[in-house]
Amino acid sequence: MEKNIQLFFSNNKWNFIDNDKKVNKLFNFKSFSEAFSWMTEVAFEAEKIDHHPDWTNIYNKVDVTLTTHDQNEITSKDLSLAEIMEKTFVKYNY
Repeated sequence: MEKNIQLFFSNNKWNFIDNDKKVNKLFNFKSFSEAFSWMTEVAFEAEKIDHHPDWTNIYNKVDVTLTTHDQNEITSKDLSLAEIMEKTFVKYNY
């Protein structure tokens, strides 16, 4: 894994899992509608870059796991999507 990728995930409090082949983070929102709105916004961006997260939503929480499945590791695709998630989350984390 590239050092800049590892640094981004570490600095933004993502957890490395499965022998560092995946990253995971739990995003907390004030309500279900905020969580779902964030997911919708991220989904459109994920579609544009053709990289999709593994995620679950329970009420105001979204549990996200990223990996590049065809590479079986964390790649720049995961970094790009995580950057979108973090940037978009700021709008909901006021």
